[in-house]
Amino acid sequence: MKKAIFYFSILTVICLSACKKETENEVDTEYPTIDVTAANAFPKQCGTVNRGETFTFRALLNDNTALGSLSLDIHHNFDHHTHSTEVETCSMEPIKVPVKPFLLIKSFPIPAEQRSFLMEQQITIPTDIDPGDYHFMIRLTDKEGWQTIKGLSIKIN
Repeated sequence: MKKAIFYFSILTVICLSACKKETENEVDTEYPTIDVTAANAFPKQCGTVNRGETFTFRALLNDNTALGSLSLDIHHNFDHHTHSTEVETCSMEPIKVPVKPFLLIKSFPIPAEQRSFLMEQQITIPTDIDPGDYHFMIRLTDKEGWQTIKGLSIKIN
């Protein structure tokens, strides 16, 4: 009986140690989230911005462990290509050849070890660019490298 209790005790210690290590080294497999549903989020699907104006990009970023980096890509959609992640479709202008399209590809810092962060960045649209249909791509990467992309269709007037 003493041997059985001894072996049970050893087995319990081994199991508890193994279980503890497993939770300590748990792997993050969750994608970060980009929330543009708040009333003050901008831009939204089918939104409009104007040439020569500055607007505030605003979105709530979340992750289960820690956010990493954010980048924006604004490019023309004059050829009607798609990578929108939204269900709602927007009215589109006829296909056209770009002359001087707007292009912005830029990364923005997120403070270290944040699980939730309200991103607010000023973006200026030049006055001399082609107006029309554009994509507003938001790429959010968490600290572990998981990435979420949100593709919005917008108009620049």
